[in-house]
Amino acid sequence: MVTNDGEGGEEKGRSMSSQAAGNQTTSGAADDYSDWYLDEPQDGQELPAEGAVPSCHPSVLSGLLHTCLAVLSVLVLLLLAVLMRRRQLRPRCRHGGPRLPSPVDFLAGDMTWTVPAAVFMVLFSSLCLLLPAEDALPFLTLASFPSGGPWKILALLYYPALYYPLAACATVRHGAAHLLGSMLSWAHFGVQVWQRAECPQTPQIHKYYSLLASLPLLLGLGFLSLWYPVQLVRSVRRRPGVGSEGLQSSYSEDYLRTLLCRKKLASSSRASKHGFLSRAWVSYRNYIYTPQRGFRLPLKLVLSATLTGSAIYQVALLLLVGVVPTIQRMRAGITTDICYLLAGFGILLSEDKQEVVGLVKYYLWALEACYISALVLSCSLTFLMLIRSLVTHRTNLQALHRGAALDLGPLPQHPHPSRQAIVCWMSFSAYHTAFTCLGLLVQQIIFFLGTTILAFLVFMPMLHGRNLLLLRHLESSWPFWLTLSLAVILQNTAAHWVFLETHHGRPELTNRRVLYAVTFFLFPINVLVGAMVVAWRVLLSALYNAIHLGQMDLSLMPPRAAALDPGYYTYCSFLKIEASQSHPATTAFCTLLLRTRQPRRPQDWPQTGGGRRRDAAAADQGPGRQGSGVQGPPGQGPLGAGLHAAAQPGPAGLPEAGPVGRLGQRVWP
Repeated sequence: MVTNDGEGGEEKGRSMSSQAAGNQTTSGAADDYSDWYLDEPQDGQELPAEGAVPSCHPSVLSGLLHTCLAVLSVLVLLLLAVLMRRRQLRPRCRHGGPRLPSPVDFLAGDMTWTVPAAVFMVLFSSLCLLLPAEDALPFLTLASFPSGGPWKILALLYYPALYYPLAACATVRHGAAHLLGSMLSWAHFGVQVWQRAECPQTPQIHKYYSLLASLPLLLGLGFLSLWYPVQLVRSVRRRPGVGSEGLQSSYSEDYLRTLLCRKKLASSSRASKHGFLSRAWVSYRNYIYTPQRGFRLPLKLVLSATLTGSAIYQVALLLLVGVVPTIQRMRAGITTDICYLLAGFGILLSEDKQEVVGLVKYYLWALEACYISALVLSCSLTFLMLIRSLVTHRTNLQALHRGAALDLGPLPQHPHPSRQAIVCWMSFSAYHTAFTCLGLLVQQIIFFLGTTILAFLVFMPMLHGRNLLLLRHLESSWPFWLTLSLAVILQNTAAHWVFLETHHGRPELTNRRVLYAVTFFLFPINVLVGAMVVAWRVLLSALYNAIHLGQMDLSLMPPRAAALDPGYYTYCSFLKIEASQSHPATTAFCTLLLRTRQPRRPQDWPQTGGGRRRDAAAADQGPGRQGSGVQGPPGQGPLGAGLHAAAQPGPAGLPEAGPVGRLGQRVWP
């Protein structure tokens, strides 16, 4: 039996070995056991997670496209420099080097604000797209350079240099510059559209975050790609020499004309003060910015408003796509295992597991609703504060133009610019953008916490009749709150009816003994009331500062310490530079002086027939009209008949004494 068993075991071993060899042969030849496991990766590749976006491989590397754009921008900048040299060289000066054109003339009152606003919006959007990007500089993908912090710091200088020629083409004001701007804007816009069309989804933050965040970028580049061709067509249709004969009517002249031609209708204004619609319209104009005839906001303020709107969009988009999809995935993945997780923390919502799943999903939906509501409220308040700030900017600038002084406490008051004021002027728009971003983030956190507390501790318990934690606490501590309420009501009632009487139209303090007794007995209770008032004061201060954190025209510190607020100090210094360097009345006066042609010396006149006719014409005009550069009827000023008539002595003239008041207050009646 043993021998047979041994032989049987040997035969069984030989058959198993031969079967294994056969299986190895067949698996090596035809069959593959990896085909049985469909969920395992093939050829060493990992399967993407559910909802993940695979990496996109464009037909042309983005680094190569950006390298071409950088080279094109450098060539355009060199051509603009050569064009500036040819236009600005004087006839007698034959030597000189190329000059770097200015990207934006910030202090020019007649500069169009559309192109700078579009370029700054494109620049800010590119910097926002830089945050989640793996490669700080796009052309680093062509070489195997590690992406890190130093490259992102270098990118902060690369993107301004990339878009510098795009803005400089508008300041040259030449047909060739408009042609270069058209080519450059088309190239930038075409590259961005091509990249977004090939790779609309990205794995960073959200699959559509890059596409949504690039909408302001595409909007700005699309506007520039249309604006430059329009200006090119206008420059081609314009006759040569038009605009060189004299300066055209500018904003400064319109400002001065409006200021001098202003008529005061006292009777009509007094009659309309008592109307409800008139008062409503005045209140609306005090809080909502509406264009005013004869006044234009400086370019820096317009750029700040544009960047603030872009910042609201970018921060709101980041907060939305970074949190809401995560909450939705969590709500969709809730199973009955959540019951054991809650039981581990001692939380028992219900005996039925399906009911627990429904409750958890309902709470997550309420949390999502609270988050979205807080985000909408934060964006709305930030936008309303922006519009209100524009009204304050206009009021402050008008006050400075009329002679008001900056009120910064102990700082020396002088109208001359300083080095620190120049630095503040340079960084005003950037500071305003950063304040808006951080202010919106702080508002979102505070409002989200507030709405969540109200929803989960007040509204939902009252709606469903369960988890009444706050209401039970108030029920157990009602004597404390009732005592505080009665003490406050008693003091206010006694102050109104007992301790104050009116004799002969003047209020007088009476019943002093009772007043002293009540003050002594209510001292302990007033200590508790003071504790509640302190908590309320902290809450109101935090809420007020969070709402106004993005405003630079308002100091968040007391008036004595307003100079210690860096945002408000930067704003006041910015206004000082704007009022001293781009005052519209001073600009209009200088324009009128430049329009007046000086008489030429006799030895400079050419001895031709035309020169003799010019001498005869000058003799006919008389000595009083010989040097005038304005062609018009007698008695008409350089700004026109209306302004000349308004400049005559009368009720429409300027006031006799110059106003001196505080910034932001009405200094003229």
